[in-house]
Amino acid sequence: MGVTALAALVLIGAGSALVHAAASDGFSVSRDDGVLAQGGEARGNEGEAEAAPVRIAVHVGGAVAEPGVRELDEGARVQDAVDAAGGFAEGAARDALNLARVLVDGEQIVVPTLDEVAAAASGGAGESGTATLEGATTAGGKVNLNRATAAELDALPGVGPSTAEKIVADREANGPFGTVEDLKRVSGIGDKKFADLADLVCVG
Repeated sequence: MGVTALAALVLIGAGSALVHAAASDGFSVSRDDGVLAQGGEARGNEGEAEAAPVRIAVHVGGAVAEPGVRELDEGARVQDAVDAAGGFAEGAARDALNLARVLVDGEQIVVPTLDEVAAAASGGAGESGTATLEGATTAGGKVNLNRATAAELDALPGVGPSTAEKIVADREANGPFGTVEDLKRVSGIGDKKFADLADLVCVG
């Protein structure tokens, strides 16, 4: 009888140990599951916290299909602005602008036509003596540094495409030219080149 009682106690003890172990394992799994769930949620929050891209606004005009103000991502280029405005219109001077230039917020892009570029290159003028590129020249034929496109500036003697782009970029970065002498602040325009251009340009 004593042996039977002892055996029963041993069996009861073993069963209790098994139940305890199973409960412990279940709790461990639950904790692991919770950690994984929390970790997944944390990773999801990190994705949601990514900053939205900065947007800029540019005014696209001239020979494009849909002129107007367009919003683009910061770092966009002139080609992106033209595409956002519906692409080039028929007769647009596609090579008159540097399509790879990075845009700045608030700037205006004017795509000239082939006729306008040809008129500027030949120095053509209307009946009043004013060149056909409206707003960029005066009655005396001077090119307005604050309104001229790169194509118009390129038509000036001694000013190639590179210098013309530098003039436009300086104007956009530093604001309008206050005097003709401010042209000297543009890289590549020294005293000699300025002397050749001084009587051909104006500000206003």
